[in-house]
Amino acid sequence: MKEGKVYLVGAGPGDPDLITVKGRECLKRADIIIYDHLASATLLKYARQDAEIIYVGKQEGIHTLPQDEMNDLIVEKAKQGRTVVRLKGGHPFIFGRGGEEAEALALAKVLFEVVPGITSAIAAPAYAGIPLTHRGYSASVGIVTGHEDPTKEQSTVDWSKLATGVGTLVILMGVKNLPSITEKLIAAGRDPKTPVALVRWGTTPQQVTLVGTLETIVAQAEAAELKPPVAIVVGEVVNLRHTLNWFEKRPLFGKTVVVTRTREQASELVAQLSDLGAECLECPTIRVVPPEDWAPLDAVIDRLDTYDWLVLTSVNGVDFFFHRLFERGKDVRALGNVRTATIGPATAKRLRDFGLNSDIVPETYRAESIIEAFKNEPMDGKRVLLPRAKEARPVLPTEVRKMGATVDEIAAYRTEQAGDNLDLLISRLEQRSIDIVTFTSSSTVRNFKALLPAERFESLIDGVTVACIGPITANTAEELGFRVDIEAQEYTIPGLCEAILLHYTN
Repeated sequence: MKEGKVYLVGAGPGDPDLITVKGRECLKRADIIIYDHLASATLLKYARQDAEIIYVGKQEGIHTLPQDEMNDLIVEKAKQGRTVVRLKGGHPFIFGRGGEEAEALALAKVLFEVVPGITSAIAAPAYAGIPLTHRGYSASVGIVTGHEDPTKEQSTVDWSKLATGVGTLVILMGVKNLPSITEKLIAAGRDPKTPVALVRWGTTPQQVTLVGTLETIVAQAEAAELKPPVAIVVGEVVNLRHTLNWFEKRPLFGKTVVVTRTREQASELVAQLSDLGAECLECPTIRVVPPEDWAPLDAVIDRLDTYDWLVLTSVNGVDFFFHRLFERGKDVRALGNVRTATIGPATAKRLRDFGLNSDIVPETYRAESIIEAFKNEPMDGKRVLLPRAKEARPVLPTEVRKMGATVDEIAAYRTEQAGDNLDLLISRLEQRSIDIVTFTSSSTVRNFKALLPAERFESLIDGVTVACIGPITANTAEELGFRVDIEAQEYTIPGLCEAILLHYTN
């Protein structure tokens, strides 16, 4: 039997983009992923479709699996000859009990590797605008737990030495013991006026930062009802937050945006909104799938030389058309002298990926614009191939036929309703913790509404800002009972993000 191996992977502090390249590669090839509460579930998108996913999260008051049983589970899975990733928040060897898991693996003679992660002790202060060292403030850093093993006979943390022996002190898992910690530091000689910062859920869109002093921070934390996970920073470097706070000043920080695009196409929108500071909740409402029957598309591909124009209206249309072209054993040479027209720069860019420049890219990104462009072309007697979604609007083929052309409208793909993360979506709508819903096509609007309980639609969507990529999508939304607050002027993902940004900055 193949020998199993375990990778103890640090997931980083919360922001999924902060995982290491090696950690991401381990996730991609893992047979089994065992992850905990502090490891971002977003990282599971790197897992193989057939990977076994096991949640063993620990959070305050909830332990799904005791540590010794967790050790046994990791060993057992590895001894089945599997590649196991133990995904741990932060760095496995900094208060993550990774050392204990590594010991168990070594004792069981199981191969393992440690893949370090970025610890929240460094990342949370950095995202709060606090450098742990600075020539003008501090030349030393100490990292200490604020929650020791309760079974230990006596503490191994010497607060009397830490109080004045280290310039900057970072305390993890200590917010519950904050009164005791501040009391010990002051009693040991640390100035009560020393600045203190509490950073909750550092590096994530839920980040909250409180700033006070050793003598005031306990009352502030109690008033804010601050719960774990919190990184505590003690030292003069906290004063730099006023100047260096960058993360919480991003324009969409604190906003939660629902992205309804297909999972495969959501990444660009998610990346741009995240860069602006938003929390993105991916809830794909549509799934793009092949047509029910390839025969009609195959038939036109086999006679491409009879067409004058190939019109592509979306990135999906480009992908499915060329996928089938290649499946038929052909390549772009089969297009010969066929001219091309595309709707929008994203579609034109995708066409260039296959080695072709579009002959027509209209100034605006909708079917009506390509009709206007064709008015400058002699279309009488021309043959036009239009491979696109089965459910597409009829305006384009209708108007081009009026110009005297023959149009073969072929279904290259179709969309199905999807409902990923539906329970989470409804829960967040009920909690009034959704700020914006984005729609990038009429089908995303229709399917989003169909997913919500009809009798609760108005109450769930009440107060939620609706952002649409263009007028066609906006019209569909309004017809279905949504109040459209934001409509992009440029019908692209960057245009949609710009419209959202403008809405909130104004």
